Amino acid sequence: MKYKLIAIDLDGTLLNDDKIITELNKITLQKLIKSGYEIVIATGRRYSKAKRFVEVVNKNLVILANNGNIVRNIKDDKVLLKKYLDVDDFHTLIREGKDKGLYPIIHSDYFDEGYDIFIEFDVNDTKYSSYLTGSIDGCKRVEDFMKIEDPRVLTVVYLGDKDKLESFNLEINKKYPDKYSSHVMENITIAGALLEVMHPLGSKWLSLEEYSKSKGISKEEIIAIGDDNNDIDMIKKAGLGIAMKNASLGVKNVADIITEEDNNEDGVAHILKKVLKV
Repeated sequence: MKYKLIAIDLDGTLLNDDKIITELNKITLQKLIKSGYEIVIATGRRYSKAKRFVEVVNKNLVILANNGNIVRNIKDDKVLLKKYLDVDDFHTLIREGKDKGLYPIIHSDYFDEGYDIFIEFDVNDTKYSSYLTGSIDGCKRVEDFMKIEDPRVLTVVYLGDKDKLESFNLEINKKYPDKYSSHVMENITIAGALLEVMHPLGSKWLSLEEYSKSKGISKEEIIAIGDDNNDIDMIKKAGLGIAMKNASLGVKNVADIITEEDNNEDGVAHILKKVLKV
């Protein structure tokens, strides 16, 4: 099989723990792009942050940000695909969460206006764990999420105890079937766990599949690399699914290959060199 597109997660995958794309990873990506492969960055991060991380590659890339709910080309920031959570469903989620003492961070599609996160409290508030600590860039504080006129919600992010978040996740999906797509992240370096809730068709894989079809690329021609639970679907369904050595058990269980090196050891570069013979 000749692969044409390589989808790569950022945190825990392409980025090391210092949040840097290493020189070897950078050079390998540049070489693959020059050879004709398309590199797509598939991340749970917001577009603005993801773009800054990958600019070091110095090549035109497509970013599936917020788990594929917004897809942009970094050359001109053009939106290729977007999926907003229904406003009524967003309001329902906010009410249900607050009844459980959960206070989220809202990722929204306001990049062109200079911000992409809504918060109700200070960025350093303990309700947000260390998710936003010291980072006010791109954040807009509002009095009440329910009063945002046009929220353009990409992802609703809850921080906290893993068991509490998993329980809430199960409850909202049972109570409101087919209203949300969600997952609890476990392979993260921030304190506690992280629950991401979004559009029912919001996932890295569904957006990756839609984008690749527009380019005439079949799923069998896709390589997907990742490390956490939001990567499971794309690793399971791509032509070749690769789990990082440091990946969660759920990712490893569906992968075709597990790297011998982790994200701090240029695992992406080493496995792509091995698979693609470059």
